[in-house]
Amino acid sequence: MTQQKQKIFFGEEGYLVVENLLSPEELAECQAEILRLHKLAAELEAKDETGHFQREPYAKNASQALASRRVEDDRLPVLRKAENTREYSEVFHRLSVHPKLIQVVQNLIGPDLLLFRSTLMFKPAFHGSSHGIHQDSAYWPMEPPTLVTVSIALNDATPENGCFQVIPQSHKWGLQSWGHIARKQDESLTDHDNLDFSEQIEVPLSAGSALFFHSLMAHGSGPNRSPNPRNTALYAYFSPQVRYVPHNGQPERKSFPVAAGLGGKAELTLVAEGAE
Repeated sequence: MTQQKQKIFFGEEGYLVVENLLSPEELAECQAEILRLHKLAAELEAKDETGHFQREPYAKNASQALASRRVEDDRLPVLRKAENTREYSEVFHRLSVHPKLIQVVQNLIGPDLLLFRSTLMFKPAFHGSSHGIHQDSAYWPMEPPTLVTVSIALNDATPENGCFQVIPQSHKWGLQSWGHIARKQDESLTDHDNLDFSEQIEVPLSAGSALFFHSLMAHGSGPNRSPNPRNTALYAYFSPQVRYVPHNGQPERKSFPVAAGLGGKAELTLVAEGAE
């Protein structure tokens, strides 16, 4: 698909799949780094610290949760996600500015890119919880809600291990309110009864491929009851034209890393309107 066709498709449908974004060597490096980060999370827990790591809230008891791990990994926590990976992982820092990734996002929203989010999402084998249907912008203090999220499959994402589900063209619904995101394996993906989910589709991805989607795209994912984990690197980007509009209790100014453009600046600080 040409860049022009990609942009047209994204504008109409709200999402875009790009295959083979990462090489096998890059995927191997990411998987090795994921193991290192699990070890880091274990070290922090031993100090009664959590850092940027969150355990899988609906994993069953420890012995059951560890049943799917290799023997040498049996003391590692069962994680749901790791936030702000760019700050403590050189591997995922580099991935956030991967030339192939940046080229696609620039085609969609312009040459100057700020990084809003850098996250790893895990769906551990057998125990990965569901992610309720939601729009990212419902939780983000950014206006207008025109960010682009990129989900990179670090291993094969399938219906069995809880691949993404999206509702094409739902980015045209406008901003909606949503319930909690992390849900039990047998829990419904939504509490809404006034929206049409009939067009919802699953988006399986081969390892190294990526799903790009609008921050108003309604999306979620089912549980992972399979023996295969589903690891995903998530990044969200926005144009400097997007304003920072903090919610109650949030700081009046916030600095964001520059992912591309802006004359080579390292970061840009956005200040809420009316703040001194």
